Parts: sequence; structure tokens; C-alpha cells
Amino acid sequence: MGEKLIYGIQQIGIGVKNAENAFKWYAQNLGADALIFDDSNEATHMAKYMGGKARSKRALLALNMQGGGGYEIWQYKNRTPSAAENTFQLGDLGIHFPVIKSNNISKSYGVLQAKNVRILSDIVIEPDQQKSFYIKDPFDNILKIKEYPKFYANHKKSIAGIFSAVIGVSDIDESLNLYSEVLGYDQIIYDKTSIFDDLKSLNNGNKRFRRILLSHSEKRIGGFSKLFGESQIELIQAIENKPNKIFQNRFWGDLGYIHLCFDIKNITQLAEECKRAGVPFQVMSGESFDMGDANGHWGYIEDFDGTLIEFIETNKVPLIKKLGLYINLRNRDPKKPLPNWMIKAMNLKRVKKFKE
Repeated sequence: MGEKLIYGIQQIGIGVKNAENAFKWYAQNLGADALIFDDSNEATHMAKYMGGKARSKRALLALNMQGGGGYEIWQYKNRTPSAAENTFQLGDLGIHFPVIKSNNISKSYGVLQAKNVRILSDIVIEPDQQKSFYIKDPFDNILKIKEYPKFYANHKKSIAGIFSAVIGVSDIDESLNLYSEVLGYDQIIYDKTSIFDDLKSLNNGNKRFRRILLSHSEKRIGGFSKLFGESQIELIQAIENKPNKIFQNRFWGDLGYIHLCFDIKNITQLAEECKRAGVPFQVMSGESFDMGDANGHWGYIEDFDGTLIEFIETNKVPLIKKLGLYINLRNRDPKKPLPNWMIKAMNLKRVKKFKE
């Protein structure tokens, strides 16, 4: 069966009305201009989360090659996606927003301001004493930009990819059985209950919350671990109000953050651990999947509040399809990171018109 390995946060899924427009915005404003795949087909395995039947969709995976996870931009092709029933409030159950690396928070603020990106806050100090600020994309999704200068590569831009996610839960102590014990986020950076100044620009941000910021004590090894880098998870629990479920009465793929995805090895072993932790796999792809030109295995669990967590065991990543050039991970030592030249070859996937 083999040892379970988690290489890092691969991406956060975002349901949108128009995938082309969303990719353009993330490429131009957040540097996610590497188009790893662009897939249009029937989503069959996730039928239980889409009203009980397969749905036609388009999905694009966009990465910032300075490092960190990316954005799986997901669009229904045969139905209009639904917005949330309730206005988002901090502490609601589900993925609040991704956290994006900046190696110079003041520069990032100025760059995004100059691009007329909607900025929701001034630069604030978080409980771990790092600086951050919040923005909103044109599709009504909040994102956090935070100082975290551990980039894989330096393209002379101050913004890289995703290194964390903030997730609303009903019971942090219960949730740690998954996020800490199974996913390895066993290192507590802070665990505080208070009214937080850094949240006050957000809806419901003047209330009392418990927040726990987690990292992993063991270094991620193997595969794309160098590209994805170290990562964190922040869990937030409402104390003063009853939270809503962000995806209540909606389909996977509807508007907003639809899942958090980890790049992994040995999905069978991971499935056993998730089952023992009380969060069994709800969906499994079977022997293999093809996502555009990429290939591998995948599956989904729900955390204790129903938030979808995806795991992908990648076998093949295309570089130049017409030349048959691709990265093959199937027979590699799973604990040996890909060489830098191979990761840097993924720059061939960058869309030229969005490069600066």
C-alpha cells in the first residue's frame, strides 16, 4: 500500500460563471498565468454533489510559477450556478478564502491598487505578527494577501501562489482530528479567542472568534513539494453567533470556493486513515482520471462540517502535448522531489499574453 505523503496544497477550487474571464483576472492580477490544464467534459463521479446527475463543465488549473498552490477555475456549461443563500459572514462553515504569499506586503498593496483591484482593508497585523490585507475579485470572492516570503522562484513579482486557507468550522477541537492528525498540520502557531483587529474590515469581523493557525512540523518531501512549499491552515470558529453553511442547498461547482485540494501520494493509505478518523472518502475516481492532458487518481472527503477536501495523486503533467513532452511521476521515488529543471519546464505552460 505504501506510506501516505502530502506534497502540499495544490489548489483551491472556485466556482464561476465564466472560466475564461476568471482565468484572465487571476493571471493578470495574481500572476497565475500557467495554464496547467483546460478540461471540458462531463463531471460524473461528483453527481451526488450536483443534484444526482452528471454535469457538463469546464475546469482550468492556473498556477503562479513563483510557488504555492493554484486556482482550479470551474464553470458549469449547462446550468447557471447559484450564489450563496446568505451573505457571507466570518465564522460561516466552509472555505472563507485562500491566503496568498507576498514577499513585500507594501509593494503588493501598491501593485494591486494600481491595477484597480478592489481592496477591502488597510495593511493589518495578524496574531502571528505577520502583515496582511484583503481583496475581492470581480466574482465576489475574498482573498487574503499575507507576508510569507518563501517563494520557489523569483520572477521579480511580489505575489506568488496560495500557501494557506481559512476554513470556518463549528468545533475546532473536533476538526483537529482531521487537519492536525490526518493532514499533518500538527504545529500550533497560535490558538486565540478574542475580538481581532485584523478581521474588523470583514462582515461579522467585530465579533468574538476562536482562531487556530496550524503548520506542519515535518517538512513536505517528494513530488512537487518544492513548488507548492510549506503551508498552513487556519480554522475559525464563531463564538457569538450561529454560523451558516456556505454551500447550504447548493451544488459543488456553484459560485464561490468549492473545495481545498492537496497533492498527495498513496491515496489508498490516505483513505484508510480518513476512515479511521471518521471522515471517509465520499467520492473516488477509481483506477485513473484524465483531467485535460493531466492524469492520476483523486477522491473527496467532507470535513466534520461538510467542507469538501480533495486529494489528487498525479501520475502525469503535460508540458508540450504535440511533442509528447510531459512529467511522469508514476515510477519515481515518491520521497524524492522533482528536480528544479523539471519544475521550471512548467513555465512552458505560461500564457504569453498574460506575462509581464
